[in-house]
Amino acid sequence: MTAQSETHTNSAHSAAGGGAATGAGAARGPGGEGAGGAEDEVLLAALLDGMDAALCAFDADGVVTHWNREAGRILGWTAEDAVGRQGLSGWALRPADAPDVESRLLSAMEAPGRQVHEFALNTKDGRRVLVRTQSSAVTGPDGRPRGVYCAFSEVHAQIDLERSIALSEALFEDASWGVLVVDADLRPTVVNAHAARALRAASRSAVLGRPLGELLDQGLDQLESAFQHVLAEGAPPGPAEIWVTLRSARSGADPEPGAATGPDRGDAARRCWRSGFLRLASPLSAEPVPLGVAWLFQDVTEGKRTEQEAARLRFRDNQLHRAARAAAECEDPMEAATVHLDFALAGFADHALLDLVPEGPGGDPGHPAGSAPPRLVRAAATPAAAGPCPSAAEPGLASGIPVGYSAGHPALQACERGTSVRTSVYGSAGTAASAVSTAPAGPGVGEAPAVPGWAASRKWPEGTVHGLCTVLRSRGRTLGVVTFLRGASRRGFDRADAAYGEDVAVRIAAAVDLARLAGGGRQPR
Repeated sequence: MTAQSETHTNSAHSAAGGGAATGAGAARGPGGEGAGGAEDEVLLAALLDGMDAALCAFDADGVVTHWNREAGRILGWTAEDAVGRQGLSGWALRPADAPDVESRLLSAMEAPGRQVHEFALNTKDGRRVLVRTQSSAVTGPDGRPRGVYCAFSEVHAQIDLERSIALSEALFEDASWGVLVVDADLRPTVVNAHAARALRAASRSAVLGRPLGELLDQGLDQLESAFQHVLAEGAPPGPAEIWVTLRSARSGADPEPGAATGPDRGDAARRCWRSGFLRLASPLSAEPVPLGVAWLFQDVTEGKRTEQEAARLRFRDNQLHRAARAAAECEDPMEAATVHLDFALAGFADHALLDLVPEGPGGDPGHPAGSAPPRLVRAAATPAAAGPCPSAAEPGLASGIPVGYSAGHPALQACERGTSVRTSVYGSAGTAASAVSTAPAGPGVGEAPAVPGWAASRKWPEGTVHGLCTVLRSRGRTLGVVTFLRGASRRGFDRADAAYGEDVAVRIAAAVDLARLAGGGRQPR
């Protein structure tokens, strides 16, 4: 039985121990004397009738002394029908069952603790109800047993209760998804083992009572909004997929085994949790009082990343296809190169720059080691209206004036190495890193710090925080570099982005090479 039932039966125990006769039924035995005794009987009657559990009591001779309202609701027999009867035979029990059942009930007077039994009782309208009972002895002031009280409920209701408790225990112990309960102040009050591992907590108890802001970084606002909505409006109609970043992952502490490093680590630290929310309300109040929110979640990061990657590949393949069809209609090969640049920009970068190696002797940067770095002339910039080039010179090859890239510039590195170079600005110290394949992890989307002069020193548009420089190669020669730039609202370039940039560069290089074979042409914007 539940703790609530124990409280009820304990009240009956103390009442029967005092030998009180209540308004729930005419009691056999001595009642309280004086006004105090009468008030106690009224109070006891109110307590018995207000119980959620059915209760009856027998004296030492097996006569019914108490019968509360819940017992009447379950069986249909009222207190007037029950109290004063000798046992249950002939009315609440079939005569054939009565000796065995009554002997089991009254045996509680001689047995320690509570006895649990199941048997069928008859209702007033002739039905049979299977009940589960807990019976215990009622002792007098001298310690001798004076009767038995019996609390009972329908077996199916008890089984439902036990099943609910078992479900709760299973969710908080063995579930393969996270379960976390927050109170009205949005502080965790219960957490299962899976959720504790997902939050990288040392133990389940380490999470309790702590603000979620100490555990989560990105995604915290969305979660708190969801909790507030559930508390005010109830559970949402379907699950929500929320991307979160743990503070331990953002700080770089305790990386998971096999976690990505370099520029892709920021994405690897983000997790997508498919979440369901339930409002918890007290069943004991007339109107439901919110007790908190149950948050059930499961990590679906790998599946979501696979879906996103597939969608990104479909879009990029479609862009390459459309660019090829549009470029095929261009008479001027250099215009076709610009068309490829324009189509590549959609959904990929904020700006794109096309820098070419001047034609003529020494134009190919495959020079011996120790020689001067290659010269690059700005041939195109898109979008043109945005004015991405900080210099006043308009893009074009006619002047032959090289872009003033300093030594070690990512575009020059791409030319010298014949590969792609990714670079980003991040870190409180305002440092930057460039690498052929990897770069240190930076902050998440929208969190790249502003480093004064970082973009301007690289001749890039103001606000640029991520760059990808990809070399243009055709017929074994280096023709130039195409540079893709992103602002702070975008994440850094990853390996998949570099591969796509190289696909675009192959098409641009072919168009540039064709233009040179044809003897030049109109300069692109």
